[in-house]
Amino acid sequence: MFAPGTDEVIVGRKIARRFANCRIGDKHRFGQRDFTVVGQFAADGSAFESEIWGDETVLGPAFERQGFQSVTFQMRDPKTFEALKKRLESDPRLGVQVLTERKFYSEQSSLLAGVIRGAGILITLIMAVGAIFGAMNTMYASVSARTREIATLLVLGFRPLAVMGSLMFESVVLAIIGGLIGCLLALPINGITTSTTNWSSFSEVAFAFRVTPVAMAIGMIFAVLMGLAGGFFPALKAARQPLAKSLREL
Repeated sequence: MFAPGTDEVIVGRKIARRFANCRIGDKHRFGQRDFTVVGQFAADGSAFESEIWGDETVLGPAFERQGFQSVTFQMRDPKTFEALKKRLESDPRLGVQVLTERKFYSEQSSLLAGVIRGAGILITLIMAVGAIFGAMNTMYASVSARTREIATLLVLGFRPLAVMGSLMFESVVLAIIGGLIGCLLALPINGITTSTTNWSSFSEVAFAFRVTPVAMAIGMIFAVLMGLAGGFFPALKAARQPLAKSLREL
């Protein structure tokens, strides 16, 4: 821990891994003063790990700032939060807004989260369209190669709906296999830390990628939907193909 009243700071674990001069003994220059890194700290992966901490009485003058942008404290009994919020916000001497830590950082990063989410959805849609066309191409080739088999099934009494259902099932199975391979390929990025600038506060925010069971389940559901979409038209073509023409190819 930094010693109060000295030019010492401690660095969050997430940015310590990504930025230079964050090892023990390294120096950072803030304003006109050099500060020595004397420690690194962790905070259960929270946004605090994207910060550098030091004594305010020393850091404040270095940045030529007075006062505080935010104050964080831990309550003895979180159940009394609403009562404390009402008491502090109603005090005219303070003029503060009281938020839980989760809500505070949620509001701070709402713009950044929206941009990342929008970019992710756009990339997902582009890749999904490509995957659907790939599945359609595969199934069309499969139907063309099995014209005789499909005609034989129809002659034996299988209904066109049954033929269509079997081809749709095949497409979904292939999509599930692809989804499982995709989940396995995504596992290595679990826990990888990166960072970007929070456009609301212009501060560095480090975050880790999390490949959760829920995310993989959503991915598998998405894979099944793409399999259904990609296999529908080829299966429909197989079920509606002219029986006379197919029999002549026998």
